Amino acid sequence: QVQLVESGGGFAQAGGSLRLSCVASGTTFNSNPMGWYRQTPGKQRELVTFITSSGRTNYDDSVKGRFTISRDNAKMTVYLQMNNLKPEDTAVYYCYLDRKLERYWGQGTQVTVSS
Repeated sequence: QVQLVESGGGFAQAGGSLRLSCVASGTTFNSNPMGWYRQTPGKQRELVTFITSSGRTNYDDSVKGRFTISRDNAKMTVYLQMNNLKPEDTAVYYCYLDRKLERYWGQGTQVTVSS
C-alpha cells in the first residue's frame, strides 16, 4: 500500500524559507511522478509543481523562481524548497504520487506566512 508522509511545514515571515519533505513507501519510487498541491479554505486544491520520473519539472507561474522541487530516489523522498515566501503562499500543502493510473495523497502540512 502506497503511503506518503509529509513534514516541514510551519511558520515563516515574508521573504523567509521553508523546506517540505514527502517520504513515500509501498512503491517503486523512482518510476513514479510526484508533485505538490496546496489548498486554502474555501478554494479548490491547486497544483504547485510536479516532477516526473526522469526529473522533468513544472511550476505554477505564482511560484516560478521561488520554489524548487527535487527528488532523492534512494531516500524515496521528494522535497519542496520554498524561498522568498509570500503571505499568499499560506495554505495546506499536499504531496501526491501517481502510480498505475491512481493518485495517492499525503495527509497535508500547514504552511503559514506572515507579512
